[in-house]
Amino acid sequence: MILASDRRQARTIFRYARALLTRPPSLRRMVERETAWEIELNNDVVIEIHTASYSAVRGYTVVALLLDEVAFFPTDTEAADPDEEVINAARPAMATVPNAMMLVASSPYARRGALWNAYRENYGKSSPVLVWRAATRAMNPTVSQCLIDAQYERDPQSAAAEYGAEFRTDVAAFIAREVVEAAVTPGRYELPPLGGVVTYAAFVDPSGGSSDSMTLAIGHPDTDVKRRILDLVREWRPPFNPDNVVGEIADILRRYRVERVTSDYYATEWVAERFRAHGIDYRRAEKPKSAIYLELLGPLNSGLVELLDNPRLIGQLCALERRTARSGKDSIDHPPNGHDDLANAAAGALTGASEPSHWEAWGRW
Repeated sequence: MILASDRRQARTIFRYARALLTRPPSLRRMVERETAWEIELNNDVVIEIHTASYSAVRGYTVVALLLDEVAFFPTDTEAADPDEEVINAARPAMATVPNAMMLVASSPYARRGALWNAYRENYGKSSPVLVWRAATRAMNPTVSQCLIDAQYERDPQSAAAEYGAEFRTDVAAFIAREVVEAAVTPGRYELPPLGGVVTYAAFVDPSGGSSDSMTLAIGHPDTDVKRRILDLVREWRPPFNPDNVVGEIADILRRYRVERVTSDYYATEWVAERFRAHGIDYRRAEKPKSAIYLELLGPLNSGLVELLDNPRLIGQLCALERRTARSGKDSIDHPPNGHDDLANAAAGALTGASEPSHWEAWGRW
């Protein structure tokens, strides 16, 4: 069984397996049937590709399991398929086969997750788990040293991970899980529109409807206790019709008396056109999301933010990574193969995005 973040990534290893099986005549004769995702042999063994999911590995008898690029699997426990859960689910499938083997092949990444834990606990120690760590040219001398040197010159931290087998020291968790969980109001999933003089701010993270989610968040300030309160988060997962979703968002905004919405810094012009067609004033954020996340960090750490009880939002906030460039400048973003659509919208709504007039009361303190 070959597991990767998605099937397309696993196909590289699958092609290696196919080539090894078709070259020697003795092995070629063992191939009974072949599809795009599996090779069936005449000894009742099947080589299969699966997406890295803790449910995908259940119900099988597994002789050998290969996890490809496990350092880039989600690590947060609130993610859909965190790396440790995938591994734990695979172990029972191997329990009935003597000497069944779990193989993990990956470039290193951040100092967290299953790969980092295995390295920290077993590398260079007497252990039933063998950790093999080697630089690229030790494994494959055909890779040009000039190419590697150029990569080190361009980005030493990235090159040390990709070619030197070094775990990165410039990638760290942005917000501690304890901080996020302390901000969540258990059992509060959404707040209805309030009367009076409450002024709401809305933020959308748009999408074309084919790959990423489209998200909306609405928040307001509680000036009496100097807190920022998240009232609503919504997510539309692909595939969807973006025009229909914009119409739904416009209806929600009118319920909260919101006439203006701020959008992600990188949004395209079609977003503005569709919102204006529904009578909603649209503004693009003046700050990139890294700046918005950094602006939210202080109030979160100070206990001045109230979040909704939304597991996907919590998971995305906890998974955010802080990366430090050679210039010393920090960037905040989701991990590789991750998403932050809900987190981006929530952070934009809670910080007032690019429209400070929504948050004049906050400016006073």
